[in-house]
Amino acid sequence: MRKLNGRIEVITGSMFSGKTDELIRRLRRASIARQKIQVFKPAIDTRYDDDKVKSHAGSEFEATPVSTAEEILPLVESDTTVVAVDEAQFFDATIDAIVQQLADRGVRVLIAGLDTDFRGTPFGPMPILMAQAERVDKLHAICMICGEAASRTQRLINGEPAKYDDPVVVVAASELYEARCRRHHEVPRN
Repeated sequence: MRKLNGRIEVITGSMFSGKTDELIRRLRRASIARQKIQVFKPAIDTRYDDDKVKSHAGSEFEATPVSTAEEILPLVESDTTVVAVDEAQFFDATIDAIVQQLADRGVRVLIAGLDTDFRGTPFGPMPILMAQAERVDKLHAICMICGEAASRTQRLINGEPAKYDDPVVVVAASELYEARCRRHHEVPRN
């Protein structure tokens, strides 16, 4: 099989913007092209399935859960040509060095993740990944208030906007998220 040029592609945007659907679409195209694919996801993301990436719309693709970014590199097989990482915002900064190494050795690396947290501030390693990628696609959802393009993720706790000082990552919480435009995104300071 011919060796591909390594590169990094980032798919980003707010929740409900279709990031995972786009990731899966690219993976299916790579599969049709008979490329060897490996998909990874953070082990803390158990919303739908432990060993699949799954979109809100129901698309899914087999994935290997990993607790840390460091676990990815040893799991990548020598003949793999496409590596995908979903929910990359949940990894620490070492994800950058790992995807750089993969791209440098000729692997096409697909990254999907939130670019901002519920506060509207850059989320985890995503800014660095976006800056170093050959391709970045920022997707938009629809604002649940006005119907305009939404670029923010609104966290609601008991129907009220989460406060700025609330934790960024909350696992197994009974919270609700909505896509919001800049105008309708609220993050109270107190």
